[in-house]
Amino acid sequence: MTTKTNPRASRAKALFFEGYNCSQAVAVAFSDLIGLDEKTAARLVSGFGGGMGRLREVCGSFSGVVFVLSILYGYDEKRDNEGKKELYKIIQELSAEFERANGSIVCRELLGLDIKGADSPVPEERTLEYYKKRPCPDIIYSAAKILEDYINKRES
Repeated sequence: MTTKTNPRASRAKALFFEGYNCSQAVAVAFSDLIGLDEKTAARLVSGFGGGMGRLREVCGSFSGVVFVLSILYGYDEKRDNEGKKELYKIIQELSAEFERANGSIVCRELLGLDIKGADSPVPEERTLEYYKKRPCPDIIYSAAKILEDYINKRES
């Protein structure tokens, strides 16, 4: 039995440990595939971290997934209802898979927070204790793996 590796998912997780936010980690791991340099990809999704600017809404790693999907399979015509329908279908399918794997797509629920609305805009310092108490690295890996598996399946 062979095990399938997910190099982009592993890279996304590593990028989070290097200091990128959750959304950036996913987008940068796929930047070459979507035709962007790493700096541009990181900047374009920088506000999606922490569930959109630490509002703790949709998980930033899943927002990164949506960003990559939009570039790869999105539409750009105003009335492309078929393109819109197809993209939304993909997003909903991968969202359901992400939720099955992680329990939610909402940042505050994934982190076990009881808050609704804005959290402090000040990000926490990235220390060993920070990484020990956060599920984020594994969630980022999960999001990137779901995306990587989808792309590989679609392209094969």
